Amino acid sequence: MRDSHSGIEAPVIPGAARPGLCTDCGVSRMGDGKACGTACQFIRPDYPALESRVHGREADPGQGEEAFFGVTQRMLRARLDPPAAGAQWSGLTTALAAELLRAGVVEAVLATAPDPQDRWKPMPVIVTDPAAMAQCRGMRMGFGPLLGLLEPAAAAGYRRIALVGIPCQVYALRALEAQLGFDSITVIGTPCSDNTTTANFHHFLSLLDARPETISYLEFRTDFRVELRFDDGRAPRLVPFLSLPISDLPADFFPMTCKTCVDYTNRLADITVGYMGGDGDQWLILRNARGAAALELLGDRVVSRPLVDKGRRGGAVKGFMANTERAAGGMPLRRMPDWLRPVVSFLQPRIGPRGIEFARARVEMKAIETILHLRRAHPARLKNMVPGHVWRVAARYGLVAQESEVRQGDNERRD
Repeated sequence: MRDSHSGIEAPVIPGAARPGLCTDCGVSRMGDGKACGTACQFIRPDYPALESRVHGREADPGQGEEAFFGVTQRMLRARLDPPAAGAQWSGLTTALAAELLRAGVVEAVLATAPDPQDRWKPMPVIVTDPAAMAQCRGMRMGFGPLLGLLEPAAAAGYRRIALVGIPCQVYALRALEAQLGFDSITVIGTPCSDNTTTANFHHFLSLLDARPETISYLEFRTDFRVELRFDDGRAPRLVPFLSLPISDLPADFFPMTCKTCVDYTNRLADITVGYMGGDGDQWLILRNARGAAALELLGDRVVSRPLVDKGRRGGAVKGFMANTERAAGGMPLRRMPDWLRPVVSFLQPRIGPRGIEFARARVEMKAIETILHLRRAHPARLKNMVPGHVWRVAARYGLVAQESEVRQGDNERRD
């Protein structure tokens, strides 16, 4: 636990993750472990009901981009100017949380900082000093039981809180929100894709560089390259996606929970801050008035530019689908010939999907991945786990729910 006078605390969270489809969001570690049955995204999610409660309405697949990204008041391509030192992108996420504290909108922020012993390991923290949010900048890899801090936060007397979390954490929070007793909860959500254990991530880093302990930054960029930065004085390095050693990773490198995620864009956050649709900037989805008000606090520190929407995603998504089917639950089985990699790596950022089209592609890929993996590994779970918005996105590629794969009463939601 850190000194509370520093404005950031890391209370000890008891318990452990549950076996099976569990991302250790922290609910199972709370006093009422049975809450998992109603809060877990992987049991019987009801996005329309929670969207209506949080945003005032459910997503309309015929309105703008809501079929892909959920309830949207406004989308922005933006960055913080000047960018925050040590930020993964420009620092918008932590800046939003800091301003909520500074303005007195919230008394505490539940967020994730690096473990003192391992910069890549997530450590859930309670932040009360706006300046201390700087310690939460950057990416973590691994499961962090963030919601396990809800009870310590309430016990400390905080009534107005914010939470910076990934979709599976946010879904559980929203499912329990009404019974938690806080006066208000503001949610800053980040999109999520494939997580893994911190130990697995260290193995991945060892395949990328001869001195993995010196890698201080890793980001999957929208130009189809991974950026690596180092703390030993070396210049940053860009690695094309096609050159990543994905085929060298074990079949279970990505857990089944992440292969079957049904909410890539954090549909239940008040504001989603990511990168997919940003084309080099950050991508903001304002979902309701609470999210818009949080962004207003940053004033002219936020610089926006027009959204980019270029390229065609169909070929890339179909290729992903074919590769996922061939892999049969593991990592890709076929490698691209070495002579072809530079050619495709050159073409991808020039003719591949960019901006919002890139974001649509990633959402479709996750929908396809979810359905294929559940059909293979947990077919009985399909009817309860996969909500209508996932089926609608996947339908373009021929993945249509069979009668046995749709829960009773949901037939109209997949049309």
